[in-house]
Amino acid sequence: MKFVLAHREDQDMKRSRFSEEQIIGILKEHEAGVSVADLCRKHGVSDASIYNWKARFGGMDVSEARRLKARWRTRTRG
Repeated sequence: MKFVLAHREDQDMKRSRFSEEQIIGILKEHEAGVSVADLCRKHGVSDASIYNWKARFGGMDVSEARRLKARWRTRTRG
């Protein structure tokens, strides 16, 4: 028996609950001295998410994140 799953374009990638701007805001809180445990509790995320975001967006401001996102979109379309 063979199963075929319907594929819709909007199922390609899981959407994040947080925008890049919100993630950078959370990381700025961490830079200001808020502990990772407090951030996890406040925003309802795991500590692994915080560290992954820090690896991806650490040191960026919002405009840099937007440029990165725009560059990523143009690569995936091509």
